[in-house]
Amino acid sequence: MIVQYKGKRKVDIIPEKKYEVLSIERGWYRIVDESGEDYLYSPAQFDIIEAEPPAPVLAA
Repeated sequence: MIVQYKGKRKVDIIPEKKYEVLSIERGWYRIVDESGEDYLYSPAQFDIIEAEPPAPVLAA
């Protein structure tokens, strides 16, 4: 799934930039940000550009 950040500029995430959602974990998007690391972000901070969802991650 491709999403676009709709918030204000932060150190590691850029407004209006498109990001790929690697997975959805407990309702949060796992995204590789500008730091090069992957982190969980609230879906409320993004608009969906391409809706094909990633495979869910099951808790172990």
